[in-house]
Amino acid sequence: MYNANIDNLYIGGEKMQQKNLVPGSTQMLLLRLLQESDMYGYQMIEELGKRSNDTFLLKAGTLYPILHTLEQEGKIESYEAAGTAGKPRKYYHLTQVGRQALDVQQKEWDRVSTAINRVLHP
Repeated sequence: MYNANIDNLYIGGEKMQQKNLVPGSTQMLLLRLLQESDMYGYQMIEELGKRSNDTFLLKAGTLYPILHTLEQEGKIESYEAAGTAGKPRKYYHLTQVGRQALDVQQKEWDRVSTAINRVLHP
């Protein structure tokens, strides 16, 4: 599994110091976006930032290696389609393998985050 070095994680405008809290979860978040619709790279960056209230601010240099890994693992597929300016864009599509991986990752995340919250907030 690709562990992204995420340099730009912010919560409430403050840069996170503990970046190791989220490695591996980036894949899950991207797969979740693609579960809803096919997207191109910049669209994923924008949507992830919007939905996370700018907590996850990925750079293209972080995103594309993750997408490449997901594609190699058969979790996503890519195709080209015309963009808004007529210029072709590379879109990504979630595969059945990706749907299964997302389901497993979401269940693991739910279990771990529940356990952490039980310790932090008894």
